[in-house]
Amino acid sequence: MRSLASYPQLAGELFEAVQANGTFDDSKTFVDAVPDLTPEEIRERFERGRDGPDFDTGRFVSESFTLPEDPITSADPSRVSMERYVDALWKHLIRDPSEEREWSTLLPVPRRYVIPGGRFRESYYWDTYFTATGLAVTGRIDLVADLAENYAALVDRYGCVPNGNRIYYASRSNPPMFCHLLDILENERGTDAIRPYLPKLRREYEFWTDGAEEVTEDEPAYRRVVRTEEGVLNRYWDDRAAPREESYREDVELAEAAGREDRRLYRDVRAACESGWDFSSRWLDGGLKTIRTTELLPVDLNALCYAMESKLARWERTFGSSENARRYARAARERRRAVDRYCWDEEAGFYFDHCWTEGERTDAWSLAAVVPLFCGMASEEQASAVAATLEERFLHPGGLVTTLTESGEQWDYPNGWAPLHWMAVIGLRRYGHDALAERIAGRWLDCNRQVFDRTGLMLEKYDVTGGSGVGGGGEYPLQYGFGWTNGVALALPATFH
Repeated sequence: MRSLASYPQLAGELFEAVQANGTFDDSKTFVDAVPDLTPEEIRERFERGRDGPDFDTGRFVSESFTLPEDPITSADPSRVSMERYVDALWKHLIRDPSEEREWSTLLPVPRRYVIPGGRFRESYYWDTYFTATGLAVTGRIDLVADLAENYAALVDRYGCVPNGNRIYYASRSNPPMFCHLLDILENERGTDAIRPYLPKLRREYEFWTDGAEEVTEDEPAYRRVVRTEEGVLNRYWDDRAAPREESYREDVELAEAAGREDRRLYRDVRAACESGWDFSSRWLDGGLKTIRTTELLPVDLNALCYAMESKLARWERTFGSSENARRYARAARERRRAVDRYCWDEEAGFYFDHCWTEGERTDAWSLAAVVPLFCGMASEEQASAVAATLEERFLHPGGLVTTLTESGEQWDYPNGWAPLHWMAVIGLRRYGHDALAERIAGRWLDCNRQVFDRTGLMLEKYDVTGGSGVGGGGEYPLQYGFGWTNGVALALPATFH
């Protein structure tokens, strides 16, 4: 992988001048800009002009780079349905890697990919799976196969599927959804379609379990693994402990206000980005300054790792490797037992994240608890208890709230998100709670439609508690497009037919 210093928009004093001074309202703008000149020419121009009395950083950037644009526009809802709008929107969200320019910060992939929209001008790992659910039900299975090829190529090159296909995302991954994307391919093309991807899936598993054999009672944590009395569980992590390039100014300001070790703060912020829940009260012991992501064993991540182990066991057995199948099946059993001990609260009838540094479960009620159902890790009794809690405490007129805490962060009350609704509905149906699943899906889709009918837009997130339905909170303005919302809006109705 090329170093960050290879990219002028990420290097040295120019990067500092642009990002630290707030040249753009959104720090991500600059790191997504594409140089119009060679890196050497840009550096020379910057060095010559920077100390001049009339030097303007913003003007310099606009004269030296092509700034990113958002081509998505709203529709007239009086003339087109939500479903037809979404179907027409794909052409604006699909990218062809052959059209990418030199010195872009995009990581190369071999096939077409789908972006979410708005400020998110690249593919994202877990977003891609939820987007693919909608592509599949509308007959775009060739594009789903392209997405699987991109996953495989990224695993080959980086050992994992990075958070997104940008160089500044390459030090972390995202909730592991590769095996679930392969489920879509298997359903459409049969089990033989999985065979070429099995080595890649094994390698991704090795990424998530790196260090599992070396962690000890004295040194229980290494990268993404933590040793417990019941075996090794996973946490979110990032291999860098520095301000995020795409949120540089914000992270530096947070560190200055936090009064704690900078490297640890930066690592916890980045680890929360690996979780996809950036940011949520799940990771906090107060405000964002108290973020402690790496101290937690997240129930959703461990359920997804269980799914990876279970699917690897099944596919290895199918393709004749009984020894590998037994190894992965044993790992899945051990993980389920550990999650039951550390994340399941029998009295509450709900799953919670576990703080391994303090030796106790957190008290953060969140939709992470639906992921064990989605992955088939819960017992029938556990699934029934989770279903009852969802109905009683999480369900609102527009669907499910993400947490019960109103913190101002975007992955908290009152917001609802498409991926969590998908996993909740699929998980509930897996355990026979069809009526509740249909009610949740109906309320979520009604919320999507009501907002579309007023705005002509599909949103990244929604306020499901009533009112306008428009989501908010977090470190950037509300985005529209929107890849996974579109995918889930098309796929959910198909689950009930």
